[in-house]
Amino acid sequence: MLDRVAKNADGYPPYNIEQIRDPNGGESRLRITLAVAGFGMDDLQITQEDNQLVIRGRQKEDSTERVFLHRGIAARQFQRAFVLAEGIEVEGAWLDNGLLHIDLRRPQPESRVKTIRIATRGNGASRKPIVEGRAERE
Repeated sequence: MLDRVAKNADGYPPYNIEQIRDPNGGESRLRITLAVAGFGMDDLQITQEDNQLVIRGRQKEDSTERVFLHRGIAARQFQRAFVLAEGIEVEGAWLDNGLLHIDLRRPQPESRVKTIRIATRGNGASRKPIVEGRAERE
């Protein structure tokens, strides 16, 4: 998974990507966590188009007249895009204490077991391939 930083070179908002271990040894899971303090659920949007995951944040204009003596909390819009590896699926997202969590999973490929029958041939048998247990005819 690669971060596409071209659209957001300043690194805002900061984020973590962590691997979550399944105690049963099942599917591989990942979690992206973005620090989005000050953003509510209505201010955030997550979209996936093909293999690109895009998170956008835009705070609504505050209609009340507020006078800031110091403004150190960022109130700007952002867009953070991630290119997902083939087969990665978005499981869900939730907002908790200013952190936006997005869970991803990579399903284990189904193992396909195929039993190949072994045929026996006598000394005078032809060397033609076996098809469904019989010698292939010309």
